[in-house]
Amino acid sequence: QVQLVESGGGLVRPGGSLRLTCKASGNIDSIWAIGWYRQAPGKQRELVASVARPNNPYYPNAMKGRFTISRDNSENSVYLQMSRLRPEDTAVYYCNKQNQPRGPWDAEWGQGTQVTVSS
Repeated sequence: QVQLVESGGGLVRPGGSLRLTCKASGNIDSIWAIGWYRQAPGKQRELVASVARPNNPYYPNAMKGRFTISRDNSENSVYLQMSRLRPEDTAVYYCNKQNQPRGPWDAEWGQGTQVTVSS
């Protein structure tokens, strides 16, 4: 079972940028989609972006414009480039995987990586 580990979070000023990395413990070629989610304090976890095989991104309407997801199968990694960050982007960011089209996302979540946007 491939495990995913998030990294790259930190403290950034409003308007700044960060790149998050989701590193898999094994080959991700056969995984249908990998997605980035976030959960802010007191709020539900929400999808930020996902990328399906071979490299087809999807962004919910509310996330379009400032986030870019990319998939590098050679590195077994998925990246989330975030720009023009706002305080409301502060959250723990998680990645998850969907093995089949229209299949479920994994029930278990990793530790996530904290992103804090503050001056």
